[in-house]
Amino acid sequence: MSTSPVETVPDGVVRLVLMNLEHDGGPEETPGVLPDRWRQAYEEVLLPLRPDWVGLTELTYSQTRSDASSEEKASAERRWEAAQGLLAMRGFRAKMGQGRNPVGVLVRESTFTIGAQYHHPQVYRTPPANVLLRLRDEPTVPVVTAAFHSAFCSPVAREAEAFELTALVDKVKAHHGAEPGRPRAACWLFGDTNDYPVPAGEPRPETDWNSPGITDLVHRRHRAIKQPEGTWKSSTIVDEVMLDCGMHDPARYAALHLGQPQALSTTAGFARAGQGGESRIDRGYMDAWTVQAVVSVRVVDMSGISDHHVLVVDLSRRRLIEGLRRGFAPLEPWALIA
Repeated sequence: MSTSPVETVPDGVVRLVLMNLEHDGGPEETPGVLPDRWRQAYEEVLLPLRPDWVGLTELTYSQTRSDASSEEKASAERRWEAAQGLLAMRGFRAKMGQGRNPVGVLVRESTFTIGAQYHHPQVYRTPPANVLLRLRDEPTVPVVTAAFHSAFCSPVAREAEAFELTALVDKVKAHHGAEPGRPRAACWLFGDTNDYPVPAGEPRPETDWNSPGITDLVHRRHRAIKQPEGTWKSSTIVDEVMLDCGMHDPARYAALHLGQPQALSTTAGFARAGQGGESRIDRGYMDAWTVQAVVSVRVVDMSGISDHHVLVVDLSRRRLIEGLRRGFAPLEPWALIA
């Protein structure tokens, strides 16, 4: 399988990527031989993008539980080492939770210095991969980063997990009105929310969960809230919590401020019938200064490789540094909701 040509990343750009490769591309069919879908995703999609930070949300075969067999552990280590070696990035895996699709982060060390990794074993069905970074161009300001995978089966659990993520936001005080003199920080949270964005300003109409076309009723119970009169409405709790805390979706920023409506392209739901259609459940959230450094957001088609597309967010390094230094005013909470 040939490797795609490497993109020329514009000078002065810091590139963040979120990839949800369905079940990590599948298991090894032969020990030591990585599956084709894994190679396609990493060699033909991620490698050419030349990312500086990657959130990975289904490391099914790249991480194991403590009671896994020695063969499973060896396979996971081979795969994780292959990912880091191929991309020339340093990797961090979250510990396993109840879910079977753990998450991880890859970091380019020429762009960031790396601080502590924090583990969050409680509350989360799938614990986030939380790594503290510092941009080499502005080493005095920490950047709290995390990749997360919200509970697929429970809006109630997603709400609890979203509130736990606000503990990371709290370290930044990203909301407008933080007290003067507080140490500066940034916060970047990227993940498969398994939840819907607040519909205002979204190009795709809200999912009609009351339609006879919804045949997967278990999925509806996972993704929608039953209203008092018996109808169903999409769960948007993750988005609401993040927006209330002063965090912002970079795709919304690109669409509203940069004239990039394609930034709001759907990322999932194209591979399953009877589940309500396509949706934009793979999203990023950034503090009120960092989001203003966004210069481009795009969705990379993964049809035939995964059931989720890849999200690519480019930041202006100059503007990012200015934001880390608080050189301009923060964006008001909910400012990107039309």
